[in-house]
Amino acid sequence: MRGLAQTLVLTGAVRAADVSAAMAEVGDGPELQRALVNARLVTEAQLAEAIALHTGHRYIDLANTTLDPNVIALVPGNLCRKYSLIPVDRRGDRLTVGVIDPTDIVALDDVASITDLFVEPVVVAEDALTQMFERFLRSDEELSELSMSIEESSEVNQAAFTESLEEQDDAAPIVRFVNLLIAQAINDRASDIHVEPGEKQLTVRFRIDGVLHEMQKADRAIQDGIISRLKIMSSIDIAEKRKPQDGRLSVTHENRTVDLRVATLPTVWGEKIVMRILDNTGQTMSMRDLLFSGVNESRFRESIIKPHGMILATGPTGSGKSTTLYTALRSIANPKINVITVEDPVEYRIGGINQVQVNNRAGLTFATALRSILRSDPDVVLVGEIRDQETANISIEAALTGHLVLSTLHTNDAPSALTRLTEIGCEPFLVATALSAVIAQRLARRLCMRCREPLVETSEVLSSLGFPHDPADVPQLYKAVGCPACSSTGYRGRVALHEVMTLSDEIESLVVTRATGTEIRQVALAQGMISLREDGFSKVAQGLTTIEEVLRVTV
Repeated sequence: MRGLAQTLVLTGAVRAADVSAAMAEVGDGPELQRALVNARLVTEAQLAEAIALHTGHRYIDLANTTLDPNVIALVPGNLCRKYSLIPVDRRGDRLTVGVIDPTDIVALDDVASITDLFVEPVVVAEDALTQMFERFLRSDEELSELSMSIEESSEVNQAAFTESLEEQDDAAPIVRFVNLLIAQAINDRASDIHVEPGEKQLTVRFRIDGVLHEMQKADRAIQDGIISRLKIMSSIDIAEKRKPQDGRLSVTHENRTVDLRVATLPTVWGEKIVMRILDNTGQTMSMRDLLFSGVNESRFRESIIKPHGMILATGPTGSGKSTTLYTALRSIANPKINVITVEDPVEYRIGGINQVQVNNRAGLTFATALRSILRSDPDVVLVGEIRDQETANISIEAALTGHLVLSTLHTNDAPSALTRLTEIGCEPFLVATALSAVIAQRLARRLCMRCREPLVETSEVLSSLGFPHDPADVPQLYKAVGCPACSSTGYRGRVALHEVMTLSDEIESLVVTRATGTEIRQVALAQGMISLREDGFSKVAQGLTTIEEVLRVTV
């Protein structure tokens, strides 16, 4: 596609100077196109329109096009993914196919030979095509077929799965089943994959936007094969089935590497496996992406730019604490300061930051690692989690001796973090002096913007729920509906709710006198702290989520 750069410039999508700079770095061709998109100089849609104009083909906006599943079924899903195309429309013997590269003759010939139709290519945007894949080309049916074929073959050779898994190639049913399972979870934006053995069936569930969904059931006969395959991929001892084990694996999906953290747990029906998909998009988030309210962002920023002190993120597992702290780290990290983290495990690998992995077997605990870190001249220290008195005391001492310390703690709200530290044995006067701020966090499901509908609620109903509003001017709210884009759930993605408490002189005095969490909370609210539920209701008023979601995740 020589000359596409000129077309982009002529259409006004990008400046000639920007194109020249990109060409000097990556050259011409597909690399240039990706570089322009990655640098956000052009959008996927602008690139697709330029390709259409340059090659003399039509451009179609898939987001505003209604596709017929029967037409899509004319071309096998694996072929669509292989060539990055999707059938759009059929009229008589003519099949319109959306493609990224309309000059790919091999792809068009293959579609023509399979469908026995005349193929007309139209250009579509790559991101829109990926959405259509997620909506229409799911792997559920193929997974079911593979499950049946594995069951049949297991009757012939029950031991083949566990004895020779390492020698099986990608065409082996058990390998394809596991690969498809992981690929489908990534496409569905799942955060966790649960492989659960039962008395008669193996159940697979995905956690999507914080809620578990049952995705697949398979005969128990294939259980050992799937679990063994996953253990081998994760470098876990395949022979040990009596105790829990941990591992990690990496897969390549759609030209990107995805890491998964794997944990096994012996149950009465066999080993349960849970895989946490480590979404690397958390590495590129900015403070703006966290959607802090104005007051909360101001308080949080003031705390993280201090040269010393301690900042705690609290909340249940999976509430986004690590993502918030990583985002804070990236906003303050620079070559002039030494940033060291100690984590269990290291979920996201970040360039320019020294990350230490806890290894309890080797004696490298949070406490021992922290002692060594403090002898390594750090400016900023991130402690993955405060679990015991020793780790808490060393972290507090680090904050008091001129270091900025970030860590997480499991409490229900921000004020409870102060009482929790004193309860595990830390001196109240040290806690009060060391802490700069505590941020409590929850994740609520975000409304699907494609299908949400306005919701009319009376002022009486809103008042009974504690929703702040002007009775004379009821805000516009929205409800979840459900569409193909959100898998009929009405929600797509999640939004964070925050509660940021900074330590004033009055709160420090309460900590020293061992006041209760309730007393500290009352003072913090009186001094302007926004509660989790209040922050959630403000995001409801912005049309980001629903009242039901806020009530579900907050107290």
